[in-house]
Amino acid sequence: MTDNKTPAAEVAALQPAPRGMGVLKAAFRERRTLAMLLLGFSAGLPFAMLIGTLNAWLTEEEIPVATIGILSWIGLFGAFRFLWSPAVSWTPPLIGKRFGRRRSWLIVLQITIAIALGLVALSHPSAGTLAPLAMGAALGAFAFATQDIVIDAWRIEVADETTPIDLLSTIYQLGYRTAALTGGAGALLLASAIGWPGVFVVGGLLMGVGILGTLIAPEPEPTSRSAVARERRGSPRMRLIVLVATLTAWAWAAFMLVRFMVTALTTSPAPSAGSFTAAWGPWIVGATVVLPAVLAGLIVWKGSAPAAATEATGRSSFADTLYDAILAPLVELMGRLGWGAVIVLGLILTYRITDGVWGPFAFPFYMGDSGGALGHTNAEVALASKTFGVFMTIAGIALGGWALLVIGRMWSLLIGAILSAATNLLMMDLAMGAPVIGGFMQSTRLYDLFGAFQIGEPLARLMLAIAGENIAGGFAGAAFVAYLSALSNKTFGAVQFAVFISLALLIGTLGRGALGELVDAQGYAPMFAIAAWLGLLAVGFCVLEWVRDAAERRKAAARG
Repeated sequence: MTDNKTPAAEVAALQPAPRGMGVLKAAFRERRTLAMLLLGFSAGLPFAMLIGTLNAWLTEEEIPVATIGILSWIGLFGAFRFLWSPAVSWTPPLIGKRFGRRRSWLIVLQITIAIALGLVALSHPSAGTLAPLAMGAALGAFAFATQDIVIDAWRIEVADETTPIDLLSTIYQLGYRTAALTGGAGALLLASAIGWPGVFVVGGLLMGVGILGTLIAPEPEPTSRSAVARERRGSPRMRLIVLVATLTAWAWAAFMLVRFMVTALTTSPAPSAGSFTAAWGPWIVGATVVLPAVLAGLIVWKGSAPAAATEATGRSSFADTLYDAILAPLVELMGRLGWGAVIVLGLILTYRITDGVWGPFAFPFYMGDSGGALGHTNAEVALASKTFGVFMTIAGIALGGWALLVIGRMWSLLIGAILSAATNLLMMDLAMGAPVIGGFMQSTRLYDLFGAFQIGEPLARLMLAIAGENIAGGFAGAAFVAYLSALSNKTFGAVQFAVFISLALLIGTLGRGALGELVDAQGYAPMFAIAAWLGLLAVGFCVLEWVRDAAERRKAAARG
């Protein structure tokens, strides 16, 4: 008699993978989703407090907008995180054996962020010196930028068909924006009760949420180093030359940026950030982005030639180890993308510039009283931007997550780029007195709706503009993080994703100092107009990337 039973493993393999919204049901049975939510909170809280809420404190202390713009350059730690991203490939001593590589890094960094927030709490910007505050903020920015590297690598490494990268990226964004609500609106309201130093102490304590997420998170399986060895293209001499050139260029760029920031914060009158950006910005971008990409492309073009000594002995020199950590991820990326890297890099550089370039000036715009600023109070901004606005961002993230699962990644990416560019015009209208928004709300009787909740016309206009801006930003953010995560190779996830995010932050961060001076001279409206025009570049690159991606998929299908 023939046994017609199919083995259980084969039956499981024949079950269709969850699709569309069905992925959600399968995913929320996994502890990875809860860990991702808590780690997203851990990533978003220090960013909200040091890049956003800290500026509200400085605005209250009547620190000039141009100085706030220079202080916002602590965001360059995020823009240049790829410089030290290879370091997280090693396991920290002492706790590494117990918690594993990713989780031990997370614990160390979360404790460091808590300490940095405490140092900011001990500073006194009203005393006329910003050096202690800047040092605490810089330590926190370095630590949270490094934490982001590890969280991004963890997300890429643990993703699978049950918890796909698009879904994990959306959950990460939800956690991140929940932290923005806590570190934004919560901090503004709490400041009225306990003062700004107390707010930053509470922020440090809330980093315990991140530690809880780390303890829940499973440690990913370590990736094989054999894949790294295969990327040792070119002769050992070429690899050494390229490595030295890259490290030298990065060190020079870091020195130039740190020197200017220290000079600007410790001398009076401060040097012009606009002049520095105009003179050195292109060179810094070239040294940190263009040169390494060109050198990695040169290695790819020269072809593979693993070092004979390494192959024979199985051992690597220190230079090979550095190459594996720093340049092999770039070489793999350039080899995989080819000339398409130009399109990918263009998309990454421009996609989030529309928000990032003016983000640090949001509080001065909402709370200031000159240059088209709106003059709202702490409580009003807490309601409009950091409560209502965050809920609107979460709504945008939810829409983005739905779009990723239903209409696909490239459609979502394009729609996000269009919305991000267009909604800057809402803020420009506010800065010009809200002729369009005001007329729209009058004709649609939205003023009456807001009035039913005791919200006056000026605040109602701000809330409507923030709703459009934040829904677009949440949608675009979900699509962008999913796109970058999918673009990263699991073997090189930490470095490649750090490079991608650094590129996304770089241009906008470098431009903030000059924009601060533009606002002081011409008001806020020109800044929003510039952001809207820059957004059109991202739309164009999205179209080109869609064409490139479709062509690559056709080639892969033809190869079978």
